[in-house]
Amino acid sequence: MSLALALPVQSKGAPWRRFALAASGVVLVTDAVWLMGRGLFNLGVVLPFLIGVVLVGVAWRWAALTSRLQRSANMRKIWRWGWLAFGVWLLSLVAFWVALWHASQGAVTTARAPQALVVLGSGTPGGTPSAVLKARLDLALVQADRYPDARVVVSGGTDFAASRAEAQIMGDYLRQSGLPASRIVQEEKSTSTHENLVFSAALLQKIGVPSNASVRVITSDFHTLRTRWVAQRVGYADVDTAGAPTPLYVRYNAWLREYFAFFSGWLLGEY
Repeated sequence: MSLALALPVQSKGAPWRRFALAASGVVLVTDAVWLMGRGLFNLGVVLPFLIGVVLVGVAWRWAALTSRLQRSANMRKIWRWGWLAFGVWLLSLVAFWVALWHASQGAVTTARAPQALVVLGSGTPGGTPSAVLKARLDLALVQADRYPDARVVVSGGTDFAASRAEAQIMGDYLRQSGLPASRIVQEEKSTSTHENLVFSAALLQKIGVPSNASVRVITSDFHTLRTRWVAQRVGYADVDTAGAPTPLYVRYNAWLREYFAFFSGWLLGEY
């Protein structure tokens, strides 16, 4: 974000700045509303919506705002520092996305056969798997077919205002796709990646899979890095990951959510 955009002066470039703010805001709001209409409500969707509303509001009140800024040196200082902070945050977000992309490219599974597959949940709007979750489940079916002796744990609790746990819906999807019910174990209480892995480990031991067994965690490509770190921290002795591709229309919203989850997980000591 250019600092010139933050200058409260009337200039030949002011109409273009106003238009850029309005256009950016409309794009963010429209995208967020469309995703919300598909049942997606998370920080990666809500935050762009709020940023978009602010940008549209600034563009709408541009003349009054610049007039007020011209009359107050303190307001100009706050305005410029605010834009600077926002620009720094955007740069950190882009840097994180680049690192995340490189990490996801390197998140390949090993050649050994896993004794268990753990599939992490990712939203079930309207009682059906989200596009992100469906990609994970489809990858789980491929892996389960490749390793017919591996037990399959589907992990996910009940979403807000939902009547069924993610794991129940995930289990139904796998059974309807031809995976034998005898291979599927449902972990229905978790509400985070950390809980996914902790509760799934307990279930694996309960069904006789030893703690030192090889486990493959199936999640989305952008999520593999944090998943491996959490799994190693909670005690998985032999673990790797398989990352399903994230649909393009929700990819950057998912990456934005992961940005905050990455740092919150670090603050909570999850890895």
